[in-house]
Amino acid sequence: MISKSIRENRENIINAFHSTGDLVAYEFETNSNIKMMAVYFEGFIDRDIFDRDILKPLILRLEKPENFKRTIFISQIEKTNSMENIIDRLPNGMIALFMEGINIGYTVEISKWAKRNIEEPGSESVVRGPKEGFIEDISVNKVLVRRILRNNNLVFEDYILGKQTRTSVSLAYIKGIVNEDVLDEVRKRLEKINIDAILESGYIEELIEDSPRSMFSTIGNVEKPDIIAAKILEGRVAILTDGTPHVLTIPKLFVEGLMASEDYYLRPYYASFLRLLRYFAMMVTVYLPGVFVALQLYHQEMIPTPLLISAAGAREGAPFPIMIEVFLLTLALELTKESGLRLPKNIGNTVSIVGALILGQAAVQAGIVSGLTVIVVSASAISEFIIPELVQGIVVLRFIIILLGGVSGLYGVTCGFMIITAYMVSLDSFGIPYCWPIAPRNMEGLTKDTFTRAPIWKFIFRPAGIEKNNLKRQNINRER
Repeated sequence: MISKSIRENRENIINAFHSTGDLVAYEFETNSNIKMMAVYFEGFIDRDIFDRDILKPLILRLEKPENFKRTIFISQIEKTNSMENIIDRLPNGMIALFMEGINIGYTVEISKWAKRNIEEPGSESVVRGPKEGFIEDISVNKVLVRRILRNNNLVFEDYILGKQTRTSVSLAYIKGIVNEDVLDEVRKRLEKINIDAILESGYIEELIEDSPRSMFSTIGNVEKPDIIAAKILEGRVAILTDGTPHVLTIPKLFVEGLMASEDYYLRPYYASFLRLLRYFAMMVTVYLPGVFVALQLYHQEMIPTPLLISAAGAREGAPFPIMIEVFLLTLALELTKESGLRLPKNIGNTVSIVGALILGQAAVQAGIVSGLTVIVVSASAISEFIIPELVQGIVVLRFIIILLGGVSGLYGVTCGFMIITAYMVSLDSFGIPYCWPIAPRNMEGLTKDTFTRAPIWKFIFRPAGIEKNNLKRQNINRER
């Protein structure tokens, strides 16, 4: 309860926040001799608005406590008699105002803190299409989504997660389009979260996904508002988390990892070519090093004779078996990638160049690895960069396939392919098959938006694997 004494309220709040140094409790007196106190966290409020629209009008014009709301020029004011309510709101950029002799407090919303400008996300850059990306402020991210989906059915459901961080989390969906079964399941799993801190959306992802030990993520991760809008329009649910630009989308399909937002802004034939290229890149990056090892060790008869002679000549004097050679070179590639990512940009680029060119060339010239091995591993690495969304699974699978190729040849690689495929087909994302529309097969999805991209005017229906009720998204256009 709020006391009528400002001094007592001050002590209660300071004790509640353990005398933290960034808590400000400013006492002042109006021209009508009303003693007041404003409490806020330094750096969380707009000081200009506080001085101009709150402090100045109160000192000059407040004559009676009941005229409080008519005196200041702020719209977001809430009256409360609960000290717990005020203590909860202060860390969110609120100002609490108390008056001597009144056991009621007011919270005023004038939050403002330093935030990053809206920029193009580095991991999802495009040549054609919107360039803006999400930032760390959830309120800005909501605006970015609503600016695209100017729809009265767009809903944001707010949650507070993390006992210590009290992080704002928001579900975004379109009422009438969203898959209600998926939405209910997402709500249930979010409500079960009981953890100290949510520092990034990755925490939520691991806590609610169907298969937390899987190498494949069954929850999407996006940094661009136009992609989120497109996914919500297909019946998905988005989860926005304060403090991170990464927005989760549910459910996620495997084929999404091989799509890009730009596919829908380019000509269909070129977009289809790029999509086929990504499928090819996926096979190359996962299986090429393993197949190369298998052919070199067990199936030399399958290699054209000139290439076999050339490869054998290049490996003459190499100190390691081919499997160890490919394994070590792939490991060196991962080390170079990781060091390039963690270092400052300028140094990171230098490290990448040193790792990729100088060390690679030096290793070949010293006879430690063969030139053909470097080409195979480099082709695998370049292909990996084409499909960044699947990188986490690809890196691990590549090592497994190299091992299988070295131990059992092409039989091992084939068995690995079948096990990986069977495992992927067994996955679900909130009740939706992960490999839809490939397995289970859906001809509408397969022919229009999987391996190739059909013209936009052919997208009559939303993906049947995700949306169950409101399937139609445009009237049937005239035949073209």
